[in-house]
Amino acid sequence: MGPARTGSYDRDMTEVGQLLRRWRGSRRLSQLELSVRAGVSARHLSFVETGRSRPTRDMILRLAGELDVPLRSRNELLLAGGFAPGYAETELHGPRLATVLAGLRDLLAAHEPYPALLVDRHWTLVEANAAVAPLLAGAAAHLLEPPVNVLRLSLHPDGMAPRIGNLPDWRSHVLHRLDRQAAATGDPVLRSMYDELRALPGGTAHGRPDGVLVPLRYHLDGRELNFFSVTSVLGTPLDVTLAELAVESFLPADAATAEALRA
Repeated sequence: MGPARTGSYDRDMTEVGQLLRRWRGSRRLSQLELSVRAGVSARHLSFVETGRSRPTRDMILRLAGELDVPLRSRNELLLAGGFAPGYAETELHGPRLATVLAGLRDLLAAHEPYPALLVDRHWTLVEANAAVAPLLAGAAAHLLEPPVNVLRLSLHPDGMAPRIGNLPDWRSHVLHRLDRQAAATGDPVLRSMYDELRALPGGTAHGRPDGVLVPLRYHLDGRELNFFSVTSVLGTPLDVTLAELAVESFLPADAATAEALRA
């Protein structure tokens, strides 16, 4: 039994070290830079990454915190190191999160008459306020069948894309953001989604758009509505599910849009 246990520990040490090294590389940090931030010696960090030293649970969490590793991936690091996950992943529509979800619904409703929606880590629609529905008029039914991916819906030629007046600019903004999110999280689903959306037609922006923000110029009922977007996340999540939720809200970028929406 002794040798088998040691062998298991060796595999755990190697796997967690490889994962930590991968995260460090994605954050473009040297071993010295990370060791200084985490308050450990560069030699010890090197031993951890190569599997010569077994990191403690606290060490894994400390390094993961300095590397800004998402909670889901912190659990993966802990499991790779032979420890139990440190963060729960609660069912979104279960009783434990009912109060939080109700509060987020109230937030969406309070944003009316401006559009706002709640999405998960893969940009799947969770909730939307009443102001979103008019923007979806004309979208193909297959894009509106749950689960609805809001990025696919917005950039697909059968979705909202034909009504976006500055589609090349907006498309470039969405793709750039998705690319950064995929790199930051290491999520293969997001990377696959980026490749899918990038292959859709719509053009590419050349240079920066005028103004201080990338607007969404949307044609609806013969009018052009101009929006800018705001992303909000929960400030202190200790649950994987909550950490991966985001509220996407759209505010009028000019007085005419605000007046049209209020009317």
